[in-house]
Amino acid sequence: MYLDAKQFVRALTASALVALIAVPQSTFAQAAEHVVSPADLQKATVDASQVRQKNLDALNKFFSSAEAQKALESAHINPVQVKTAVAGLSNEELAQLASRANKAQADFAAGTMSDRDLLIILVAIAALILIIVAVH
Repeated sequence: MYLDAKQFVRALTASALVALIAVPQSTFAQAAEHVVSPADLQKATVDASQVRQKNLDALNKFFSSAEAQKALESAHINPVQVKTAVAGLSNEELAQLASRANKAQADFAAGTMSDRDLLIILVAIAALILIIVAVH
């Protein structure tokens, strides 16, 4: 049997259409749903970096205060070592400690906390940072 080029192209086109129709449309839709655009990835990365930097700044500000320096020296904790250790924390640990530091500063500023209480919290946070870094 002899097939000419037109019949061959028609048969090939028909089989491609049958194959396309036989594949469920949900397969193509599912693939499109899971695609994340590069712009979304970049935005998420920038947002995470900004949050991390904000938390680092909060902790560094907390440990740079005069009261903090005095408390760390009285507890024989090296302030430079604490500041260096802060940079090695994970994002979650950093967020938790920054939240605690901000709360302690706000309570102290509002007068609901004495100098002694602030010093205890400050030393506890510094010790916690050093322990976390030592465990990693």
